[in-house]
Amino acid sequence: MSDNSIRYELHECVFKNDVRKVAASLRTHDVAQKDMHGNTPLHIAIMKGHKECVQLLLAHNAPVKVKNKLGWSPIAEAISFGDRQTISSLIRKMKLQSREAIELRRPDLIMALSQMGDFFMELKWDFQSWVPLVSRILPSDICRIHKKGSNIRLDTTLVDFSDMKWERGDISFLFVGDAKPSQSLVVLDNKLKVFQKMRYEETEAEIEDEVDILMSSDVVAAQISTKSITFSRAQCGWLFRGDRTEMIGHFLADVYIINGLILESRKRREHLTDEDLHKNKAIFESFTKSGNLILDNSENQRRKSLAPPKVRPLSWEEYINSDKYLHIGRPMICKETEKHFKATLAMSEDFPLSVESLLNVLEVIAPFKHFKKLRDFVQMKLPVGFPVKIDIPILPTVTACITFQDFQFSVGIPDSYFEIPTDYQEDPSRFPDL
Repeated sequence: MSDNSIRYELHECVFKNDVRKVAASLRTHDVAQKDMHGNTPLHIAIMKGHKECVQLLLAHNAPVKVKNKLGWSPIAEAISFGDRQTISSLIRKMKLQSREAIELRRPDLIMALSQMGDFFMELKWDFQSWVPLVSRILPSDICRIHKKGSNIRLDTTLVDFSDMKWERGDISFLFVGDAKPSQSLVVLDNKLKVFQKMRYEETEAEIEDEVDILMSSDVVAAQISTKSITFSRAQCGWLFRGDRTEMIGHFLADVYIINGLILESRKRREHLTDEDLHKNKAIFESFTKSGNLILDNSENQRRKSLAPPKVRPLSWEEYINSDKYLHIGRPMICKETEKHFKATLAMSEDFPLSVESLLNVLEVIAPFKHFKKLRDFVQMKLPVGFPVKIDIPILPTVTACITFQDFQFSVGIPDSYFEIPTDYQEDPSRFPDL
């Protein structure tokens, strides 16, 4: 037996579909271990179509969001393989693992919020695109955040921004730290006077709807490459060059150029039919012309599982000892793009809030996906100070400029700011994406 076979015994058992040995190996081996190619046992089980192994690994809480060396998660590989039951199982497990991670982190987060001073903060979002006609229809937004104790309120006119769709309105997001988890997150529609509690569990129909969307769409993996990012001071002046500073709101800031900011994007579509490709192209063209994203849900039939891909004649030894990545699932049809962004960053040492405190606040409002992008970026090693103005990629074609316009420690913020008004009615389906 080779060293790699000993080191990756669970992977090998899954690769060979030896369910009995998989069950035995799970007692002594790490279900989250990655092999030479970055694949976990769950990746391999899915790409090989070994359904019993998939269910066994999920029963032992195999991680669903983890990515291999090419940046693909088990869910991405499941969509490629095309087995509907496997995709459904992975979505359910992913949502469960996300809830468990939030609850594990919750006590520390509430304590961190409680120890901060109470404050009011205002930030502006400006969305831009290099794609013709798109920039003129992109939204902008001013967000206001109130924080008291372990409670946070976010007021915004932008419900969400992801996948080239958004919704405008008068929206408030409430986080009440001392409430039960199922009651602590609430979104208010102040125009319709309705509210929706953030749901912890989806219905079977919602899960199946999500599977249909995934099976008929491109699989996309996009990430900001941090390997080559550097920061250099921006310069000003013609004859006598000097480091550039700016007043951002009330705060004096040092301006930096962000060098090497690259958004890497990979798109897979080997699971799509010609009809899917035609529909998806028509949807995008309609959007760029009208600014409205129109999804065709006229066909109420569920997507059927794809026929399994042909078995590739590849042994375990060939796979695990290969110096290059060997894909063992459905042959990939993959398009890779790199978009280089010119971006600036303004850091202020006058801003009263610390970056660590900002991260705690952003963690609470991470259900809004554009705020999650901001949190991911701020977690990078930035120059000294607080990022009062920052450019970040949101989508392959869209960037956002975020400006922290105002901040003040506040006393006497009313408790009513964090309560659902008595004349609001509950509407569990008002915000389907939250």
